[in-house]
Amino acid sequence: MTTPGAQRHDLIATLEDRGFRLTAPRRRVADSIEEQRDAFTAEYLCESVPGVGRATVYRTIKLLVESGALCKLAMPDGAPKYSLARVGHHHHTVCVRCGKVGDFRDSTVERMFRSLAKEVDGEIVGHRMEVYIDCSDCAAT
Repeated sequence: MTTPGAQRHDLIATLEDRGFRLTAPRRRVADSIEEQRDAFTAEYLCESVPGVGRATVYRTIKLLVESGALCKLAMPDGAPKYSLARVGHHHHTVCVRCGKVGDFRDSTVERMFRSLAKEVDGEIVGHRMEVYIDCSDCAAT
Protein backbone atom coordinates (compact mmCIF):
# COMPACT_ATOMS: atom_id res chain seq x y z
CA MET A 1 0.00 0.00 0.00
CA THR A 2 1.27 3.48 -0.84
CA THR A 3 1.82 5.80 2.05
CA PRO A 4 0.73 9.44 1.75
CA GLY A 5 4.35 10.65 1.77
CA ALA A 6 5.31 8.21 -0.96
CA GLN A 7 2.34 9.30 -3.08
CA ARG A 8 3.29 12.96 -2.71
CA HIS A 9 6.84 12.14 -3.67
CA ASP A 10 5.46 10.47 -6.80
CA LEU A 11 3.51 13.63 -7.71
CA ILE A 12 6.58 15.79 -7.25
CA ALA A 13 8.75 13.31 -9.16
CA THR A 14 6.17 13.28 -11.96
CA LEU A 15 6.42 17.04 -12.30
CA GLU A 16 10.23 16.91 -12.19
CA ASP A 17 10.31 14.11 -14.78
CA ARG A 18 8.25 16.26 -17.13
CA GLY A 19 10.87 18.99 -16.85
CA PHE A 20 8.88 21.45 -14.78
CA ARG A 21 10.46 23.50 -12.03
CA LEU A 22 9.11 22.76 -8.59
CA THR A 23 8.09 26.22 -7.55
CA ALA A 24 6.59 26.82 -4.13
CA PRO A 25 3.07 27.20 -5.64
CA ARG A 26 3.40 23.88 -7.52
CA ARG A 27 4.56 22.15 -4.35
CA ARG A 28 1.53 23.55 -2.52
CA VAL A 29 -0.78 22.23 -5.23
CA ALA A 30 0.90 18.79 -5.06
CA ASP A 31 0.60 18.80 -1.26
CA SER A 32 -3.09 19.71 -1.45
CA ILE A 33 -3.79 17.00 -4.02
CA GLU A 34 -2.02 14.43 -1.87
CA GLU A 35 -4.21 15.34 1.09
CA GLN A 36 -7.41 14.59 -0.83
CA ARG A 37 -9.01 11.32 0.22
CA ASP A 38 -11.94 11.66 -2.19
CA ALA A 39 -12.38 12.97 -5.70
CA PHE A 40 -12.18 16.76 -5.98
CA THR A 41 -12.93 19.52 -8.45
CA ALA A 42 -10.39 21.99 -9.75
CA GLU A 43 -12.44 24.75 -8.12
CA TYR A 44 -12.19 23.05 -4.74
CA LEU A 45 -8.44 22.73 -5.20
CA CYS A 46 -8.17 26.44 -6.09
CA GLU A 47 -9.94 27.27 -2.82
CA SER A 48 -7.74 24.92 -0.80
CA VAL A 49 -4.49 26.60 -1.89
CA PRO A 50 -5.06 30.31 -1.31
CA GLY A 51 -2.45 32.55 -2.86
CA VAL A 52 -1.75 30.13 -5.71
CA GLY A 53 -2.96 31.31 -9.09
CA ARG A 54 -5.79 29.47 -10.80
CA ALA A 55 -3.62 28.98 -13.89
CA THR A 56 -0.98 27.18 -11.80
CA VAL A 57 -3.62 24.91 -10.26
CA TYR A 58 -5.20 24.06 -13.62
CA ARG A 59 -1.82 23.57 -15.35
CA THR A 60 -0.59 21.31 -12.56
CA ILE A 61 -3.79 19.23 -12.72
CA LYS A 62 -3.44 18.94 -16.50
CA LEU A 63 0.17 17.77 -16.25
CA LEU A 64 -0.69 15.17 -13.62
CA VAL A 65 -3.66 13.87 -15.63
CA GLU A 66 -1.52 13.60 -18.77
CA SER A 67 1.13 11.69 -16.82
CA GLY A 68 -1.40 9.26 -15.32
CA ALA A 69 -0.87 10.37 -11.71
CA LEU A 70 -4.42 11.78 -11.57
CA CYS A 71 -7.63 10.40 -13.04
CA LYS A 72 -10.10 12.78 -14.68
CA LEU A 73 -13.67 11.65 -14.12
CA ALA A 74 -16.71 12.66 -16.15
CA MET A 75 -19.49 13.52 -13.73
CA PRO A 76 -23.21 13.36 -14.59
CA ASP A 77 -23.47 17.16 -14.40
CA GLY A 78 -20.60 17.56 -16.87
CA ALA A 79 -18.12 19.09 -14.39
CA PRO A 80 -14.99 16.94 -14.12
CA LYS A 81 -13.62 15.62 -10.84
CA TYR A 82 -10.13 14.33 -10.25
CA SER A 83 -8.72 11.58 -8.05
CA LEU A 84 -5.28 10.21 -7.30
CA ALA A 85 -4.43 7.17 -9.38
CA ARG A 86 -3.54 5.03 -6.36
CA VAL A 87 -3.59 1.74 -8.26
CA GLY A 88 -2.63 0.65 -11.75
CA HIS A 89 -5.18 0.38 -14.52
CA HIS A 90 -8.66 0.69 -13.04
CA HIS A 91 -12.16 2.05 -13.59
CA HIS A 92 -14.50 4.18 -11.50
CA THR A 93 -17.93 4.15 -9.95
CA VAL A 94 -19.65 7.51 -9.51
CA CYS A 95 -22.69 7.97 -7.27
CA VAL A 96 -25.27 10.02 -9.15
CA ARG A 97 -26.75 11.31 -5.90
CA CYS A 98 -23.79 12.33 -3.72
CA GLY A 99 -20.90 12.29 -6.21
CA LYS A 100 -18.82 9.76 -4.25
CA VAL A 101 -16.18 8.12 -6.46
CA GLY A 102 -14.86 4.58 -6.10
CA ASP A 103 -12.28 2.46 -7.93
CA PHE A 104 -12.61 -1.05 -9.29
CA ARG A 105 -10.70 -3.48 -11.46
CA ASP A 106 -12.45 -6.29 -13.27
CA SER A 107 -11.02 -8.92 -15.57
CA THR A 108 -14.38 -9.27 -17.40
CA VAL A 109 -14.15 -5.64 -18.53
CA GLU A 110 -10.60 -6.15 -19.75
CA ARG A 111 -11.60 -9.32 -21.66
CA MET A 112 -14.41 -7.35 -23.30
CA PHE A 113 -11.95 -4.70 -24.50
CA ARG A 114 -9.56 -7.37 -25.84
CA SER A 115 -12.50 -8.88 -27.74
CA LEU A 116 -13.54 -5.44 -28.97
CA ALA A 117 -10.03 -4.91 -30.34
CA LYS A 118 -10.73 -7.71 -32.82
CA GLU A 119 -13.90 -5.95 -33.99
CA VAL A 120 -12.69 -2.37 -34.55
CA ASP A 121 -10.89 -1.09 -37.61
CA GLY A 122 -7.79 0.29 -35.94
CA GLU A 123 -5.81 -0.07 -32.77
CA ILE A 124 -7.35 0.66 -29.37
CA VAL A 125 -4.84 2.85 -27.55
CA GLY A 126 -6.79 3.32 -24.33
CA HIS A 127 -10.19 3.49 -22.71
CA ARG A 128 -11.96 5.03 -19.77
CA MET A 129 -14.98 3.76 -17.91
CA GLU A 130 -17.21 5.25 -15.25
CA VAL A 131 -20.12 3.24 -13.91
CA TYR A 132 -22.87 5.47 -12.49
CA ILE A 133 -24.49 4.10 -9.34
CA ASP A 134 -26.52 4.91 -6.25
CA CYS A 135 -23.88 4.22 -3.59
CA SER A 136 -24.81 2.06 -0.60
CA ASP A 137 -25.10 5.13 1.66
CA CYS A 138 -27.51 6.90 -0.70
CA ALA A 139 -29.49 3.74 -1.46
CA ALA A 140 -30.02 3.22 2.29
CA THR A 141 -31.73 6.61 2.68
